[in-house]
Amino acid sequence: MEIPRVPNLLSLRQRLCAALLVAPLALAAARSAKAASVEFSRLTWTEIQTQIRGGTDTIIVPVGGTEQSGPYIAVGKHNVRAEVQAQRIAQALGHTLAAPVIAYVPEGGTDPRSSHMRFAGTISIPPAVFEGVIEGAGESFHVQGFRRVVFIADHGGYLSYLKAAVARLNNKWRGQGEAIYLAAYYDSIGSTYAQVLRQKGFGADLGKHADLSDTALMLAIDPGMVREEALRAAPLPGVAQGVYGGDPRPATADLGRIGTEIQVQAALNALGRSR
Repeated sequence: MEIPRVPNLLSLRQRLCAALLVAPLALAAARSAKAASVEFSRLTWTEIQTQIRGGTDTIIVPVGGTEQSGPYIAVGKHNVRAEVQAQRIAQALGHTLAAPVIAYVPEGGTDPRSSHMRFAGTISIPPAVFEGVIEGAGESFHVQGFRRVVFIADHGGYLSYLKAAVARLNNKWRGQGEAIYLAAYYDSIGSTYAQVLRQKGFGADLGKHADLSDTALMLAIDPGMVREEALRAAPLPGVAQGVYGGDPRPATADLGRIGTEIQVQAALNALGRSR
């Protein structure tokens, strides 16, 4: 009597497990390839050169800063936000790359300690050094063939120095390229986004630093940078806590996403393209 053949269950199981493992890896690889298409630091020099020769003529340079943001937002707030938003803008524009973030900026004096340097977690460099970094970075991109070098800022404390450096680059290039400080990107938070929040009844919660707006933007881009327990348990805002006006506790990621979208769209409009 012939014994019926039984399917190799172990083999089927192995194949199923392999398929389950391969699918997310393939998806992750696809996502990584998409991200790498605009991230300057993830490309080889030959890939960058090929993109420039193929029409990539713009680079977005995110300028962040490393500073205290109260007891509930990590000190790299500006860097993470600026870098992510630069990549979103570059992706939407097309023929554009996003540069590595500039994380070292003027944040106050060290002797005596002033401004954000009064708190642990802040890194500050002299304004002249910062302007030199901006000019050096701009010149590096310019000589490679980028026709537009666009600086976006996530922090208001160094804007005068950034603008001065951009002006010197344009004076040096004399029409053979353009350095741009994209004011619309930064200004949209204090204008359009603030207006939306006021219309939603959050006017009293707005301030200048680590307020509802600041916290909501961070929750939208990287919630891991916000210490939710510390946020909910925080005392009323005050300079001693490193929080300059406004109650951050009503902040949510949904509110933040309104602001991040406003910023990206403001940048695209200023650069001549809408989504």
